[in-house]
Formats: sequence, C-alpha cells, structure tokens
Amino acid sequence: MCLSRPELIKPEIANIAEYVPGKSIEDIARKYGLDPASIIKLGSNENVLGPSPEAIKAIRDHAGKVNIYPSADASELVDAISEYTGFPAENICAAGPGMDGLLDNLMRLLISPGDEIILPIPTFSYYEVAARANGAVAVHVNLGEDFVLDADVIIEAESSGTKIIFLCSPNNPTGKQIPEADLRRILEHTKGLVFVDEAYVEFADRNYADLVNEYDNLIIGRTLSKAFGLAGMRLGYGIMPAWIKQEYMKIATPFNISVPSIAAGVAALSENDHLEKSILCAREGRDYLAEHIPFRVYGSQANFVLVDVAPLRSKDVTEKLLKKGIIVRDCSSFKGAGDSLIRVTVGTGVQNEMVVEAFKEVAAQSEL
Repeated sequence: MCLSRPELIKPEIANIAEYVPGKSIEDIARKYGLDPASIIKLGSNENVLGPSPEAIKAIRDHAGKVNIYPSADASELVDAISEYTGFPAENICAAGPGMDGLLDNLMRLLISPGDEIILPIPTFSYYEVAARANGAVAVHVNLGEDFVLDADVIIEAESSGTKIIFLCSPNNPTGKQIPEADLRRILEHTKGLVFVDEAYVEFADRNYADLVNEYDNLIIGRTLSKAFGLAGMRLGYGIMPAWIKQEYMKIATPFNISVPSIAAGVAALSENDHLEKSILCAREGRDYLAEHIPFRVYGSQANFVLVDVAPLRSKDVTEKLLKKGIIVRDCSSFKGAGDSLIRVTVGTGVQNEMVVEAFKEVAAQSEL
C-alpha cells in the first residue's frame, strides 16, 4: 500500500491552487463523443495558422541530433532573438519550458520567504504559482472599471516587502495593454522589480522592451508560443538589464531547451512572412468577433477576445459550446474574473464564423 507523506512537502506549496489549463481536443472528443477532426480549439490562444514551414523543416532536420546535448545557454537562439529584438545578447535569456521556465528561474533567483509580489487581477495565474512556491506572499489588487489598470492602486499596494510587481501587457485574459505613462510611474516609484509579460505583444500596437534601456528594474518576458506558432516547442525568453542576466545565468538550468526547439526558434524568428500573416489573422479576426458576437466583447490587443455573457454564467455557456465542438476558455478559474467571462482565441475566418453562430444560438435560446 502506498501512503501519502504530506509532511515532506514544503509548507509554501500547501495552499497553492493547481494551474487550470485549457481543455484539449482529446478530452472533449471523449467526453461528448465527438469526432476529434470536427473540434475547433480556441481556448489556449494558440496560433491557428500553425508553425511556419521553415520551423517545421528545422525540426525535421534536427530530429536526428537529439542524442547530443544542446548548447547550455541556447546561444544560437539567443543570437536569433538578439537579431529580432535589437537587444544585445547580454540582455537576453532564452528559457524553457516556455516563459514558465523563465518565471521559475527568476523566482528562484529573486524570491526569499516572506517577500511580497503584487498581482493585478484577473491575470495569468502562473505568476502566483511560481512565486508562492518560493515562499512569496501574494498581494492582489483588482483591475478597475472595464479591467483598466490603475497605477495608483498598484503604488498604494506597495510596501517595504514588495519584491516584484507583475504586469501582463496585453493582459491575459482581458487583452488590454498598460499605458506607457502608468508603467513609467510604477517603475519610478517601486524599489522592487517590475516583470512585464509580453506574450501577446506581436499582436499589439506597441511594446515596452525599449524601456529596459532606461530602467534597471524592468524585465520583459516573451514567448514563441503565440505569434510564432511554437507552443509545443516551449520556447520563452527574457529581455532584462545586463546585471540581472549575469546573476540569472548562475541559477538557470543548463540544457533547458532541446535541440529541435532551438532550431525551430531560430527558423521562426527569421521568417517574417508567416509572422505577418499570423498577426493579420489575429487582428482582423478579433475585430470580426467583437462586431458579431451578441454579447459584450472587450477591446483586445491580443490574439483573443474577452466576452461577458452576463446574466448567463460562463460555465453554462462554455458547456453549450463544448457540446458543439468549440473549445473556449471559461474564465471563472481566473482569480477576480467573476462567473460570466469567456476568453475566445481568434480562429481562422471559418472558425470565427462558427463561433459567432454558436454564440448567437446560445443568445437566442436564452432570449437575450
């Protein structure tokens, strides 16, 4: 008989809520008896156009080299990111798995038990998981009306124990960017570090990476999972002051990005045509969804839109869409999101039409 021994688990883990991922095609096919080929997955903000042809070729070309360790610091990928961003390699850290790996390493580097982190909610939940696993205390502040971040609320929440302020821009799940003036105020006020998650920034009107040259307490997190279509390769990177990278490399897990992943990332970063098509698809699609979904849709700078189905519950509407083979994200698991918000990844033109029709059917059945 195998008995549990919870006393062996460090106490910081006890009250952490497990991360809730988007539902998979296989799960929904089994649950509802659907043909997997008929299901559209618009719940995890993946690139519906898939990876670029050059990235696929690079993966195939390097599959026979997986018996050899990759470079310890993924230097080839760092160089490609440097070319793409315009930042020197001394300001860039490549990380796996995805941006989550970057967050894990940064928390291991920065957080001591009792340090405070500030989290505007609702937002991506893994910030809290990674920080609390290292002993941090989470301080939550609610986003304002229409989910607009208020810099004053962030500043008022700071204390002498504040170590990191997490800002997601565009924010997941709201799709909104923080105004530059507010970001500057926060950077200039805090004695801690500010981590700005730009996972969706390719779809937005602007990015804030250039501010790393002005502020020595700003870290930008990025990923190749979204606009570059490489979610399955788990590639993330950080743009940060050189002094932070120097310390980061002391604790970074060596060989944390696989040979095929490095090759895929290098190829994807150099293929502008696919990136431009992906951005155009997302921007045109989110406008279409915002115009035609018969519920309130918040303006978005990402490759998804946030839909408020009130007075209906997101859980009930999501279930109805799942039965139709449409996977979207019920946001009730996001702290501070309430029970009427659904996040919808922008799909292809045909997929977006299917989503709109499904929402219209739900609205009609509910006599809204």
